[in-house]
Amino acid sequence: MKYKGTLIVVKDCNCALKFYRDMFGFQLLQDNDGNMELTDNLYLQESEYWEQFTKRSVIPNSNQSELYFEEPNIEQFVERLETLYPEIEYVNHLMTYSWGQKVVRFYDLDGNLIEVGTPV
Repeated sequence: MKYKGTLIVVKDCNCALKFYRDMFGFQLLQDNDGNMELTDNLYLQESEYWEQFTKRSVIPNSNQSELYFEEPNIEQFVERLETLYPEIEYVNHLMTYSWGQKVVRFYDLDGNLIEVGTPV
């Protein structure tokens, strides 16, 4: 068996692609009509298909898992996030842990939890 990546459920793949391209530099590798493969093994699937296949409803803004990224210039990242996506919902604004790592947590436009931290 081989781990292939992470699939997240989104309302609209094109909107999600724009967000992940703007904020993290992901690029589209393959578009299969409501299912996209991006660079770095991130997959997008539109909620319509996910709910049809699984017979379950999407639960946005949950906190059981998160996408985790590291960014050395986190202040610049947060500034770009706030400029491009001022409506973004934060779980916590930029903070510093006792061990010195800076982190910010927020939901993407579809309610998927994201954490960005400075390298440890």
